[in-house]
Amino acid sequence: MFFRWKAISNCFTVNKEGAIVEDYRRRLLWHGMLLFLLGLLTGFVEQKFNNPRMGLAAHLEGVMNGTFLLVLGAVWIEVRAGPQLKRVAYWCALYGTYVNWAVTTLAAIFGTAALSPLTAAGHSAPPWQEGLVMFGFSSVGVAMVLSSVLVLWGLRQRAIS
Repeated sequence: MFFRWKAISNCFTVNKEGAIVEDYRRRLLWHGMLLFLLGLLTGFVEQKFNNPRMGLAAHLEGVMNGTFLLVLGAVWIEVRAGPQLKRVAYWCALYGTYVNWAVTTLAAIFGTAALSPLTAAGHSAPPWQEGLVMFGFSSVGVAMVLSSVLVLWGLRQRAIS
């Protein structure tokens, strides 16, 4: 029973009112390390993709987005926002970072040129693949901007109590 509670308690904290709340900070750190590892592993196979330049970009996206999640996890306790806004920022950050790595990897596999003319020089793919990658990159942009705005708003000076 003790070990079970110990495992559960790692994901939750107790707030001032005594209620148990999810510990997004710790989860961000975990996801950051996982995505960092995925980026490193992508680097081992980047030359095997249809578009090796995009493979390098996928490697870098994994490493940089993993680092971003680690930094976000480190400052998460300083974000002063309501639980709903923090939840939206959290999920948008996770969606944006993982999907950014995944879509960039998919673009390297397919050899698409959607929204990446510099890394896709001389490559193209069927329209459905180009459209899928374009949608993925566009959704990542929206998610990351929304997450960044919400975190920035939560870090504003006057929010400190």
